[in-house]
Amino acid sequence: MQELPEDGSTMSRRARLAAAVSYDGPPVIGEARGFAGAFLDRAVARGVAVAGVKRGDALLVVSELVTNAVRHAPGPCTLALDLQDALLVIAVSDTSGRSPQPQSFKPERIGQHGLEIVVALCTEVTTEFTDRGKTVRACLVVV
Repeated sequence: MQELPEDGSTMSRRARLAAAVSYDGPPVIGEARGFAGAFLDRAVARGVAVAGVKRGDALLVVSELVTNAVRHAPGPCTLALDLQDALLVIAVSDTSGRSPQPQSFKPERIGQHGLEIVVALCTEVTTEFTDRGKTVRACLVVV
């Protein structure tokens, strides 16, 4: 695990906090959730009123996006978090060039609901392709 430095030295209700971490190896969903939880704790300590239910939503979105990266892409993945005002942008980059495809709703289906959940919780979900793979960005209001 390689942690990248934070961007921004102070935090208020109208400031920015950013951090990123890269993973390469066995499934790291728990570590990614812990990283996101610590990030949100720093935001709260700096005066951002992160709603409890929104914290849970953010951790769930991180889990789903990192799970997809680990499950469907070979090699490393990066989790980047960017909080500005009330908007948290969760970005997960991986080495796959395939676009994530939400499944149609089928209540009898077991599993494969992760992207449906992300889309339902977030105000926007986009995919950007790069020469190394893709980045999926999910925007979530946390205040």
